[in-house]
Amino acid sequence: MPELESELAHAAEQLRAVRQEVAKVIVGQKYMVERLLIALLADGHVLLEGVPGLAKTTAVKALASAMQAQFARVQFTPDLLPADVLGGQVYNPREGTFTIRKGPIFANLVLADEINRAPAKVQSALLEAMQERQVTLADETFPLPVPFLVLATQNPIEQEGTYPLPEAQVDRFLMKIVVGYPTKDEEREILMRATRGGEVPQPVLTPHALARMQKLCGQITLKPVLADYIVSLVHTTRQAGSISPQLARYVQYGASPRATLALASCARAWAMLDGRDFATPDDVKDIALDVLRHRISLAYEAEAEGITADMVIKEILAKVKTP
Repeated sequence: MPELESELAHAAEQLRAVRQEVAKVIVGQKYMVERLLIALLADGHVLLEGVPGLAKTTAVKALASAMQAQFARVQFTPDLLPADVLGGQVYNPREGTFTIRKGPIFANLVLADEINRAPAKVQSALLEAMQERQVTLADETFPLPVPFLVLATQNPIEQEGTYPLPEAQVDRFLMKIVVGYPTKDEEREILMRATRGGEVPQPVLTPHALARMQKLCGQITLKPVLADYIVSLVHTTRQAGSISPQLARYVQYGASPRATLALASCARAWAMLDGRDFATPDDVKDIALDVLRHRISLAYEAEAEGITADMVIKEILAKVKTP
């Protein structure tokens, strides 16, 4: 439809402007920034995994600045309480009354830094807010802002004093993005920028405009044959033996139906980011690792032989027939 194409072209132009503003602060990390934008369009939360110093926090802050969005950062620690994240009642001794104090969760972009350092009660409180998009304080329910995105980070190399997220909770994240090191040239540019001072991202998008984009993303065409392909990929993670007896030994549990929905929404978002009104099998393949890697539980044999979830997913992508 001409009207849809016109709106998509305008949205793609705005998204390019956002990427340009973020690039003023972030050198490289194109993969991470694209995935964050896909998560925003698909209205899902992201788990960022990477060693310290890879600009995860800086990228989220730059994205919030470019969107004129409310940004909140919560440093997760073992002594953190649910009220520190959600908020709660505060007693006013002069008036003898209680008032509601909203926590940092009431923002458009919430960075949960080192989420695996907080105990299970805090993790559950945060993830419940992610799922329901609302918070109950003192028997009163408060809706969270629109749009609302949680970006949680975790350090893959330091495990002392951490509380690993259970698989059922990790499954609520739309994507798990593995952040890598910059290239040698990118790192040199980081050094040069540090010596001369950095630029500040300018606002080029509003939360209201992003909410409109999220609705527009749902109108991206997903043909029945592509839907069948997505279902086949997810179904194969549960029956890996159908393509390889060896894979059956490696996979303990496959991806849930939530993965099917996530693949479809991310494929639509990837198409929208590219300025198209239809999703393709290549969109699904490009995003499959990020959507599925945290939803596949590997058996002991896989860990013993050094087999990762990414290896299993790549094998499935190679064996399942592409439409």
